Formats: sequence, C-alpha cells, structure tokens
Amino acid sequence: MTNLDYGIIGNCSSAALISKSGALEWLCLPVFDSASIFAKLLDKEKGGSFEFIISSDYQHTQRYLPKTNILVTKYSNGNDCFEVIDFMPRYHYHNGVDHLYSPPDVIRYVKIKSGTPKFRVNYNPKLEYAEKQTTTEVRQEFIKSFTRSGAYDSLYLYTNIEKEKVVNGDEIELTQDAYFLISYNQKLLAQSIERSYLKLQRTKVYWLNWSEETHRFREYDEQILRSALVLKLLSFDKTGAVLAAATTSLPETIGEIRNWDYRFCWLRDASMVIKVMTQLGHWKSAERFMNFIIDVVSDKDEKIQIMYGINKEKNLKERILSHFAGYEDSAPVRVGNAAYKQKQHDIYGILMDVIYQQFLLFEVSLQNSEELWTITRSIVRIVSKNWKKPDRGIWEIRTEQRHFVFSKLLCWVAIDRAIKVAKLIRRNEYVDKWSKLRDTISKDIIKKGWNEEVQAFTQSYGSKNLDASTLLMESFGFIDASDYRYISTVKATQKELSRNGLMYRYKNRDDFGLPTSSFTICTFWLIQALYKIGEQKQARELFEQLLTYSNHLGLFSEDIDFESKRLLGNFPQAYSHLALIETAMLFSTDIELKNRF
Repeated sequence: MTNLDYGIIGNCSSAALISKSGALEWLCLPVFDSASIFAKLLDKEKGGSFEFIISSDYQHTQRYLPKTNILVTKYSNGNDCFEVIDFMPRYHYHNGVDHLYSPPDVIRYVKIKSGTPKFRVNYNPKLEYAEKQTTTEVRQEFIKSFTRSGAYDSLYLYTNIEKEKVVNGDEIELTQDAYFLISYNQKLLAQSIERSYLKLQRTKVYWLNWSEETHRFREYDEQILRSALVLKLLSFDKTGAVLAAATTSLPETIGEIRNWDYRFCWLRDASMVIKVMTQLGHWKSAERFMNFIIDVVSDKDEKIQIMYGINKEKNLKERILSHFAGYEDSAPVRVGNAAYKQKQHDIYGILMDVIYQQFLLFEVSLQNSEELWTITRSIVRIVSKNWKKPDRGIWEIRTEQRHFVFSKLLCWVAIDRAIKVAKLIRRNEYVDKWSKLRDTISKDIIKKGWNEEVQAFTQSYGSKNLDASTLLMESFGFIDASDYRYISTVKATQKELSRNGLMYRYKNRDDFGLPTSSFTICTFWLIQALYKIGEQKQARELFEQLLTYSNHLGLFSEDIDFESKRLLGNFPQAYSHLALIETAMLFSTDIELKNRF
C-alpha cells in the first residue's frame, strides 16, 4: 500500500508533484490543465518521470524550506550527502513597474553537502499525456524532447551536467553544485548554475514575504500557514481562478471509478477559498477572483455554471485516456469534467457570501462595485426562479435530481447576503421585496428539511438519509448553535456518518454504489459543529487526531480511507486545506478572545 506522499511545488501558473524519494511524477506545462509532461502518478510504465537513482545505502528525507513552497529532498549514506532543492520560479522583478516572473519552468538545484555523492538520472518525459511517442535528443545548449506525431509539443532541459550522461542514465559523480532546468520554452539567455541559484534565492524571498503577510495565530500557526501556502499554489494568477486540486483522476477509493479531473475552478470551492484567504490578509487574491467572476458572468442573462476552466473556458468536455492504467490501476483516467453541465443551486449562496464579504470589508472601485451589484441582482433573479426546483446537489449526483436541503439552504444564503449588500449600498427598495423571498425559503427548509422521526435536518426533502453538509447550517447563519434542532442534527449526523473518527459525506447509495472512503472536509465540518454546540474537548481531540492523517509534509487530499488512513482522491485538495484553516482559526481565535477578556 502506498500513500500520497508527495510534495507540491508551483508558481501560480502550474504545479508539480514530487514523491517522498524525490521523483518528479506529475507536471503539466505550460499551465495547470495542460497535457502532462510527467505522469507516472497515473501510469508507472507509460506516464514518464524525472528521478534520481541512488544506491541502497542512501537514505532520503524531505521537507519544505520554512514558510516557502520550496521542497528539499536530502540523500545521505553517512559520508556522501546531497540535496535536491525543487521549485518553480516566482519572484518580483523591476522594470519600470513591479512584475511577477512565473515561467513554465521547474528548477532542480542539486547541492552537494559532503563527500562525493553518486547517482544516476532517469529523465523520461512523456509529452501530451503520453498518447504519442516522445523523442529526446541532445542538442548543443539543451536536451530537447518532442513529439513526432499527433499534437506537436516540446520540452527543454538545461543542465551543467554532461548531457549524454543524463539522457543515457550513466552514473554521475557530484563534485560541485548542479542544476536541472525544465522549461516549456527555449531560453533566450544562457543558463548557468549562478542564474539558477539566483532564481532560487529570489523565489525564497518571494515566499518568505508572502508568508509574512499572512495573519499569525497563537495555536496551529504552522498548519494554517502550510495550508495557506497550498491554497496560494492552487490559484492561477493570469485570471484569478482557484483550482480544486492540482491533479486528475486520483481515485476516491482504490480500484473504483470515482475518478475526476479537478484542475478547474468550481465557484463553490473557489469562493470558500477566497473567503478564507481574505481572512488571512491576502486581499489581492480576492480582487483577482472577483475579476474572474465578473468576466465569466459578463452578461445579465448569463447562465452561471458550477465550474469553469482556469482560462474562463465554459466547455469542459470530458474524455478518457484509456492508454493509462490509472493510479494504483484505478481506471479510468479522465481529462475534462462533464459536471460543468450540472445544475447546483448551492453555488449562488456561496458566491453571494464572498461578494458580500468584499462589499463589507473593502472599498471596491466604482466599476467593480457596479458590476458586482449587477451580478448580485442577477443571482437573486436566478434563485427566485429556481430555488423550488430539484438539482444535483453539492456532491454532484450525476443521475438523479432531488430537493437537497443544502441547496435550499444556500439559496437562502444567496438572498440573505444580497439583502445585506443592498443595505450596505443603501438600495433599500430591494430589501423588503427580497426579505419576503428569504422568509419563504426559510420556512420551506424548516417545514420540509426537518425530519421529526429522525430528529435532524436530512439530506433532501422527504428523506431519512443524513448528510454532512447540513452541519454547515449554523456557520452560514441560518440557525443558532443553541437551537435544539441544530444540536440534534449534529449529534444524529455524527452517530450515523462517523466511522473511526472520520466522516462519510452520506451513506445512502448514489450513482456508483455506497461511498467507501471519508471525504476529508466533512470531518473538519463535524469538528467545527461539535465545537459550536459546546463539545469543545471532543472537537479538539478529533482535530488533533485528524491532523496526524496528513502526509509527511502536512498535506491533505480529498479523501481518507477509514481503516488504513491512507490519503485518497485528488491532491492536494483546496477544500480540505481551507477547512483545516477554518477549524484551526476557530480554536485559536477562541483562545485569543478568552485571554483578552
């Protein structure tokens, strides 16, 4: 059994996953959702990788440079020792105005620590998802890999190590520092060890400065910062989009077919990420995301999708890469995501929640304010027309529409936040009309969502099935934590859906049968809910336990196996890390408030 023991590096244009042993096993260039360059993650034989091959007497350890997204893998046999420092360049440079340099590059800086280390390199790029053959040739300035058939693609490797030794996998004796620069583009300037070292230092300064701007907390500060750094890596600077995860088709359960491409921007996930990032002090991310929303919902009659491509694409046609075996032989491997066609009413409430936050916290430019106000009124119009209709729900049930309680709740949130925005900008003529709609939705949820027999708000109207999403009813302001119905819902949901300290999303059968792994964010939701209803000791114990299930670098995926506790699903998962931050902030803020008064 293997775990998702990977580190992630990136520069807000793309990202790479590097295994615990230092193998680069996932990289898409030039951007996150491009075709893969290395994909051993999804097929050990065909996917391609960039590995350091060492003798059995070497041991390896891995860590991040503190407060950065720079990953260090150390190899040592006691006498001979070297480090591979992996990063994607990202730093400010000055040329009249301040710009960010974030090229489609990965630099693997090899630093000699002691002795005379020896290793071999397995450099095996497989372009365009390895659908066609990749040819690799040594040229004068670089090693070039390219496709001869199908879609043309190419890749360049620059290094100060003898190129033939790299390509042939010959033994390399390290007597001085070395570098490998993988680039999607051919470089115009001559590359050198000095230039790579300078990029390393500049990138380190960038991440240290970014971390310094992140709000600090008395408790769990290290976990909050690492999660914030992950969320930053999953943001796409060019458009302001936020990805759900950096990967595709990592299975929710080994051997099953719940495999999806998460390299897209779900409005729900992204809005929740932006709300958290704003609370941590990173307002520019919110500004960029608001501009993304304004661009994708540019027309007043625009149908708002649940998700978009990171470059604002609206058609995310799904196809299967049948030549890939899949992670741990869990096929199919999908690219694209057909869920973009689904109707999910909850997106309106979560989007309105973050729009309200922007109005509340910041002075928005007149242009931005007017556009966001137009979107607010469009959302109210859409919700008023559709809230009574069934949908696919937060969990994206593909074959059945229902009246999901969470969807109704978020329709209520959409109208509630729209009313709050109207009050802030003194458009009181909308308040009375919208307040009636908000009250109507609230009464509907109370009447049809509450099940007297179960003594809980259930997954959908008329159902006895429970759902972890109802745990969020208090945090969205629909119900008070002291309300007996919420307390009862929390306890009933925990009893029904908790297993070995982890939570199911739900236990009723869906399109693919019974869910068999824990959806990570749901356990964080339970912890928050327990804390709010007064079960603080239990909540903290569950939180401490859950933190131990991260990988060796503190990273979480989408799912966790109930028995083995191995990480499953796409990785690293924005949803999981934003929930970790929210939960840790809940504990830490409470400590600070108690000490203040």
